[in-house]
Amino acid sequence: MPIIIEGLKIYAEDQIYNDGYIEIIGSKISNIGQRVNRNKLKDNTKVISFSNDNFCLPGFIDTHIHGAAGADTMDATKDSMVTISQALPAEGTTSFLATTMTQEKKNIENALRNVGSYIQQPTVTSGAEVLGIHLEGPFISSKKIGAQPPKYILDPDTLLFKRWQKLSHNNIKVVTLAPEKQGGIEFIEYLTKTGVVASAGHSNATCYKLQQAINAGLTQVTHLYNGMSRLHHREPGIVGSALLSDALKAEIIADGVHIHPKIINLSFKLKKDGLIAVTDSLRAKCLSDGEYELGGQKVLVKNGEARLQNGSLAGSTLKMNIALKNIISFTGCTMKEAIKITSANPAKQLGIEKYKGSIKRGKDSDIVILDQNFNVVMTLCKGNITYIDKKQ
Repeated sequence: MPIIIEGLKIYAEDQIYNDGYIEIIGSKISNIGQRVNRNKLKDNTKVISFSNDNFCLPGFIDTHIHGAAGADTMDATKDSMVTISQALPAEGTTSFLATTMTQEKKNIENALRNVGSYIQQPTVTSGAEVLGIHLEGPFISSKKIGAQPPKYILDPDTLLFKRWQKLSHNNIKVVTLAPEKQGGIEFIEYLTKTGVVASAGHSNATCYKLQQAINAGLTQVTHLYNGMSRLHHREPGIVGSALLSDALKAEIIADGVHIHPKIINLSFKLKKDGLIAVTDSLRAKCLSDGEYELGGQKVLVKNGEARLQNGSLAGSTLKMNIALKNIISFTGCTMKEAIKITSANPAKQLGIEKYKGSIKRGKDSDIVILDQNFNVVMTLCKGNITYIDKKQ
């Protein structure tokens, strides 16, 4: 059944339409324009009308998320993948990378096998699409451990990764690693050769080592500022190098906790075309404050902040619509600039910009509709209505 969404402000790839419309047939966007110019409705078309106070944006793509609504990728169960997938449209996320963490090999392998199988045969079509896997660790540095369990850290191992990629049915799309580890540069070369995004994170690399990594094919840094060598006037570290290098995209967690709002503004001024908004959220997202678990470690969530018992930040409870709101608030940027960070940049980084990341005829109908306060009113994932705010 064709769907027409009309009457709202549409941020399409090429222009903004006031009192616009989108026509959806199947999983694709078949037409966009001003409502006054749309063609006569086809038989059995479902029309959904909004006011121009609502914004229609490309669905958000979260390339670094561990869990939500009580479920985590490392649970390695189909039910957990269903739970995460069905929870995310309420925040406007239409696709994501299921993210693992540093753990013993068998636990990582169970998670990889589970996500790979789920992608091949998804249980439901009523949730956000799983685009693949973000392997965060175990090839990281103990000097920038964050909330990763240190006893399971390994040196980069191409043979092990080949095994893991096979277990995942070739669904590992991003690997977070420390380039300074033994074998790190060679591992980056292999990842690049096989089309996997190599991302420096939980790393104490110098700017010299990071440049070696860039030369080997590194194209990203994981959660900029967090878990990496810092900017110093005699050693730029990963932070300084990432801000200066056009070769690198940089994840940011825009919750105002992981990064101060003024530093997000600074980062935007220096690198607005290279930022990728992520949540790095854990199973506590969508739930109340309390005690949770991450990789066998106790996590305490208070006022929405997730920390280990030693005070280290342990992921977030951030939602992507709030990340969008914060980016605009912290930087003063336009909506068009902000949705590049939440949608277009991650799509381009994953090589899927031909069918995701913006609203354009022929692309997947991954769409989120927000009100003036950035609350999600409706979300569509590949043409399926996956969330409706019943209070609206």
